[in-house]
Amino acid sequence: MTATSYFLTGGSGYIGRNLIRSLTAQGHRVVALARSDDSAARIEALGAQVFRGDLLADNLADGMAGCQVVIHAAADTDHNNQSRSQYQTNVDGTLNVLNSARRAGIKKALYISTESVLLDGQPLHQVSEDHPLPRRAIGEYSRSKAAAEKIALNCADDDFTVVVVRPRFVWGRDDTTALPQLVDAAKSGQLAWIDGGHYLTSTTHILNLCAGISSALEHGKNGEVYFITDAEPVEFRQFATELLATQGMTAPDKSVPLWLLKILAWGGDMISRLSGGRLRGPVTRQSLATSAVEVTIDISKAKAELNYQPVVSRAEGLAELEHHSW
Repeated sequence: MTATSYFLTGGSGYIGRNLIRSLTAQGHRVVALARSDDSAARIEALGAQVFRGDLLADNLADGMAGCQVVIHAAADTDHNNQSRSQYQTNVDGTLNVLNSARRAGIKKALYISTESVLLDGQPLHQVSEDHPLPRRAIGEYSRSKAAAEKIALNCADDDFTVVVVRPRFVWGRDDTTALPQLVDAAKSGQLAWIDGGHYLTSTTHILNLCAGISSALEHGKNGEVYFITDAEPVEFRQFATELLATQGMTAPDKSVPLWLLKILAWGGDMISRLSGGRLRGPVTRQSLATSAVEVTIDISKAKAELNYQPVVSRAEGLAELEHHSW
C-alpha cells in the first residue's frame, strides 16, 4: 500500500476525527485544518498535523503543499440556521477549498455531501443518485449543501478528479451529534415521536462511512456521486429506541401529529427569515424533513462501482455504544 498525504477539512468534527483515525491507521499522512486551539489540540492528539486557518482563508494552498488528495468534510450543519454565514461556510468555503487544491497542484478531491440535498418534505423511498434535486430546497442547510455539491461537481475535469459521497444519519462511536441530542431530548422530556415514528430511515455507521470514503477514493469515478449507508433501512422509532437503550434510557410513548409540527415549522421559518436568523422557532421545516418522514437510500451504485460493503452491522454498532455514555 502506497502512503498518501491527505489535506482534511473538518478534522476536529465527528466525521473528521474518525477519518483521521482511519487514514493514519492505514499509514497515511493527514494534514487537517483547524480554526481554534481546541480543534488543533484534538487533531494533534489523533496523530494528524495541523494547519491553522479557516475555509475562507486565502492561504489554504500553503497548507496543502505536499498533499495528493483533499477531503472536504467541514460544514455548518445547523438545521435551524437561516443566516448568510451558513451559506458562506458551505458554499463559498467549498469553492475556496477546491480552488486552493488546484493551486497546490492536487489532482483529486472528495467532497462529503448529504442526502439532505434531496429533501423537500415528502417521503423519499429507496432513492438513488439520479433522483433530481428539488426545485426549492426545504431549508438553508439543504440549499447550501446542494449548491456546494454542484460547485464540487463542476470543478471536475480531466486534470482534477472530484468524487462526492452522500451519507445519511451518521451515527456510532464518538458521536457528538445525533446521540447526545437524542439523549438530551429524552432527559428533558421533550422527546416525542412524530406520527408515532413508524416510518423507515437509512442510517450510516461512522466506520461504514470511513470505509465508503476509502472505497470512493480508490474506485470512484470522476464527477460522480455515491450514497453510503448501512444497507438495510430500519424503522425510525425502533432505531432511536435502541440508541437510547445503549445509554440505559427508556424511550417515551408520547407522540405529536406531523400536521401540527408543520404549522409550527412554517411559522418558525418565517420568523427566522424575517429576523435574519436572530430569532428561531421551536422546529424548522429542515429538521422535520430530516426526521419526520421516510428517507431511505439505494446504495446499489456504491456496491457496483466502489465495491462498497458495510464493515459494521447495526447490531455491532449498537453493542459498541453500550460501553459509552453521554
